[in-house]
Amino acid sequence: MTKETRSVQPGGEYLASSFIMDFDDPVVSGYASAACEGAAGQVEKAVRLYYAVRDPVIYDPYTPFYRPEHYRASLTLKKGRGFCVTKAALLCALGRAAGIPSRVGFATVKNHFTSSRLRDLLGSDLFAYHGFTEFFLEGIWVKATPAFNSALCEKFGAGPLEFDGRGDSIFQEYASGGKKFMEYVEYHGSFADVPVDIIVEAWKKTYGSGRIDAWIKHLESGAGAGEEF
Repeated sequence: MTKETRSVQPGGEYLASSFIMDFDDPVVSGYASAACEGAAGQVEKAVRLYYAVRDPVIYDPYTPFYRPEHYRASLTLKKGRGFCVTKAALLCALGRAAGIPSRVGFATVKNHFTSSRLRDLLGSDLFAYHGFTEFFLEGIWVKATPAFNSALCEKFGAGPLEFDGRGDSIFQEYASGGKKFMEYVEYHGSFADVPVDIIVEAWKKTYGSGRIDAWIKHLESGAGAGEEF
């Protein structure tokens, strides 16, 4: 994925609140304000927001994923944990709260360092519709991926992704010792909001409908959330 060329200011949909991007919730707007206090401009605000999501919100791939409410920024912030898409949606909402045009992007990635437990659950080392955030900064869209917190990266021998607000922060290609960590397989585009139905259907196609339906049933029973990676 390459950075886009400079473009005109994007439309208002990238600054709008929605059911999922609910930055009008006081919890979300207050969190954004606190993180951005004293920031010199939008680039610094975006960087601060990135770090306010990457580590304080723990990566948890076992959280529910099949309804729009599961992706609400306010819910993810209140829970303090989420998987790649919910964390990307939260960062997107925080960006909009700070007046930065923001959107979510998706790609299928191969994760060579996923846990055996998650690999057994998915039946694959592919992460379909892995999510990241895009900020419109200084005339270009810049990608930021807040999914993996520092403690998790340390566990798998990879440095956490850094973000400076000017270059894309997409993925850890290699872990320590030069071992392959992650690679992008297919890019699915960018969206003003989280396309929940598209994500769930893509997961069923990638992992099998039976496997996803069983996972949903497991989560509906009250199990799964808050488990360790």
